[in-house]
Amino acid sequence: MVDQAAEVLVPLGKMAQAWNDGDATAYANLFTEDADYVTFFGMNMPGRAAIEASHRALFEGLLKGSKLIGSDVQPKVRFLRPDVAVVVAGGGGSSLDGGSVVTAGRESTQTYVLVNNGEGWQIASFQNTRVSDPRAAS
Repeated sequence: MVDQAAEVLVPLGKMAQAWNDGDATAYANLFTEDADYVTFFGMNMPGRAAIEASHRALFEGLLKGSKLIGSDVQPKVRFLRPDVAVVVAGGGGSSLDGGSVVTAGRESTQTYVLVNNGEGWQIASFQNTRVSDPRAAS
């Protein structure tokens, strides 16, 4: 029997690989055509084309050579229906210098909604939230 939760997580591994390769097309192809991508600062990039264009600019500019770094925290997978899953993954981040240590202040929690259209799982919605302590702001 195939582990459904493991199948749902396959696009997340491919997402990290595409990021680490700086491949905006491969990254965007993991999303549905009408996906919503919400950045850590709240900007919504609707649609695969916008996700690809924005990541191409990032991979060629500000985040060139950056690497996503995994987390020791196991993602939580919850099936809403057999073909719809919510994944909450946390603790990871990115290294801006291409190293293996998360750049301070870049730790995040990500929420994904994935759908299976019969040909595999794709990301329909993604939200990235920076981990912070609101008490530090006061």
